[in-house]
Amino acid sequence: MSAEVHSPGNPAGGPRRRGRARLDLRRLGRVALLGGTSSRDGLPHALEHVAKAHRGFYPDADIPTLRTAYLLAEDAHRGQMRKSGDPYITHPLAVTLILAELGAETTTLTASLLHDTVEDTEVTLDQVRSGFGEEVAYLVDGVTKLEKVDYGAAAEPETFRKMLVATGSDVRVMSIKLADRLHNMRTLGVMRREKQVRIARVTHDVLIPLAERLGVQAIKTELEDLVFAVLHPEDYARSRELLLANAGRPDPLEETAAEMRDVLHAAGITAEVAIRPRHIVSVHRVLQKRGELRGTDFGRLLVMVPEAADCYAVLGELHTCFKPVPAEFKDFIAVPKFNLYQSLHTAVADQRGYIVETLVRSRQMHRVAEAGVVALASPLARPAAGQVGDWLKRLLEWQRATPDPDAFWSALREDLAPDQEITVFCDPGGPLVLPAGASCVDAAYARHGETAHTLVGARVNGRLAGLGTRLRDGDAVTLLLAPEASGPAPEWLDHAQTPAARIAITRWLGDHPAAQPADAAIPLPADYVPAAPASLAADDADTPAGVPADDVPAGEVSAGEVPAGDAPADGIPRAAEPAVAELPDATPRLARCCTPVPPDAVTGFVIRGGTVVAVHRAQCATVARMAAAGRRELRVHWRTGEGAPPADLRVTLKAEAFVRAHLLADLTEAIAAEGVAIVAADVEPPHEQRVRHTYTLQLPDPAELPGLMRAMRKVPGVYDVSRAQHPAGADGQSPGPGARTR
Repeated sequence: MSAEVHSPGNPAGGPRRRGRARLDLRRLGRVALLGGTSSRDGLPHALEHVAKAHRGFYPDADIPTLRTAYLLAEDAHRGQMRKSGDPYITHPLAVTLILAELGAETTTLTASLLHDTVEDTEVTLDQVRSGFGEEVAYLVDGVTKLEKVDYGAAAEPETFRKMLVATGSDVRVMSIKLADRLHNMRTLGVMRREKQVRIARVTHDVLIPLAERLGVQAIKTELEDLVFAVLHPEDYARSRELLLANAGRPDPLEETAAEMRDVLHAAGITAEVAIRPRHIVSVHRVLQKRGELRGTDFGRLLVMVPEAADCYAVLGELHTCFKPVPAEFKDFIAVPKFNLYQSLHTAVADQRGYIVETLVRSRQMHRVAEAGVVALASPLARPAAGQVGDWLKRLLEWQRATPDPDAFWSALREDLAPDQEITVFCDPGGPLVLPAGASCVDAAYARHGETAHTLVGARVNGRLAGLGTRLRDGDAVTLLLAPEASGPAPEWLDHAQTPAARIAITRWLGDHPAAQPADAAIPLPADYVPAAPASLAADDADTPAGVPADDVPAGEVSAGEVPAGDAPADGIPRAAEPAVAELPDATPRLARCCTPVPPDAVTGFVIRGGTVVAVHRAQCATVARMAAAGRRELRVHWRTGEGAPPADLRVTLKAEAFVRAHLLADLTEAIAAEGVAIVAADVEPPHEQRVRHTYTLQLPDPAELPGLMRAMRKVPGVYDVSRAQHPAGADGQSPGPGARTR
């Protein structure tokens, strides 16, 4: 852990804004190691800064233990130099001061002083354990890198894997690693350019997202600026110049802050109003979003109050005395972020028309917002709790399923990559944080782990949704699980956006290989003649694109089939199947994707090892894809005479209409008047004053279908009614119960 760096000082290159000072992690000077001690308490001069910062949070801190750890580290590293020319002991001292200023407790600081001794000196882990206890030894071991001699190119990913496993039991391991990387990034300037870029890229892909997830914003923001300077020097220089140019101008936020102080004072609310300057990357993001910067864009106002309840009192006064911007309000107190962050976010227009972003939080919230898990080391140390602990648990689960170092490294960086995240409200389980673009499948594996293999459907905001439905921030999701479900389908991999979901699905599919293709299992009769291919279309609702339906394991039902047969789930015998396939011992099943009914022209395909024939309309979009995949068609016909089709066949109709009030009520009334039951209904959002309704219906008699369609066309505003095919979406689901069984 000895990357060398020069300190860039204030990244803006100019004075900070006035107001409440942010945690300044750059003020550590190089301490001359002359062996002198403080006259007051016998501390080495080099340790005085650490002791002072530590006592600020813990007045009764165990400083003698820190002194002992420092003396051991100084002795062990004596004679070692960093590439910058400084004595090596300056590195663990700097790391320890970073953590002390964030409020870390004594055990963490002791381990940070010793964090390189086992890796780079003759000190052993047993010596650390005997001198400082099991906790310190665990932390030191957790951040000790694996040797390249033993692991070769896999040393870096395996080191991170080791640290993550250790972090799962004690988050202080990652706190030390983040502080270690921050100091190394500060002194990165002494490295070759290519090594700077490599270290900065790993920091960007892994360490910064980890700091975000653990809530350590003070480290995260400085790492972002340091990485930005290495990877994007031109954009960094431009943003820095903007900050320098703005530094000498009158700050419009000062006047707004004064107005807020007067308003809160008049309301009898004790509060501190300060200016929070943006860091360089934040300025760059605002510039990218808006194209130009106003004076109020270089900072935000921070209102701090003694207690959480006071935050809402402040919010009420601000929204009463200033004009709020509704779209900018977010309540992270009632619904904290996954990384423990709590604040009220709002934006108001002051008397001059300036839009001012404002944060409202208690002092304890502010400490957690800056230091994250470091500020809550004791309650979160072992094991991690809350949503931070949930995320670590999921990460540990999928890393165990990824023994290959390269696959683990790629999956880790991908898991940490999303810049935006959403919060959905899962029933049961409460809020769940997912990357933007996550699907119902991702939500299931994030909430239930491998139990999500039994997922059969989902409701989003009260409506049935496909498993591939992309979730949005604030969605309410109900995940439908069935213990008897046979497991995920290959197409679930198309829905899964998170490595945790994809790894779990891939592992299950590998452990449950599909049955042999039907062509190999059951030979067709010698005199069999396939159906004419003239009726072929495209798309397949029974199988994923390009995957033959034989791959559905024997004994299971694919998404495109209607569950039927001799032993239905309700135990009530059903009538004979309405269709007959020319294949001995095979049971026909009507496909849900196109809901064929007599007298439709139909064709069939063998699925499930040859025991079932899926019956499709000749015009169904399934047929061409299965034929293109090399599947053989079977001739299928409807039963006649005594074996004529039974009542209660399902059909799906699509009604196209102009938007008007009560259209849904009139259509459903027309359907009911024909004596037809509605199994499922879907109304798409209107587009250009037109709307599409899709109904899955239970027909008492197939012969009544033309009359039903005529009755629906007579409804005012309806200009077309046609047979519909359920979308062969990535989830493979058909409308209806919303459940998916295989």
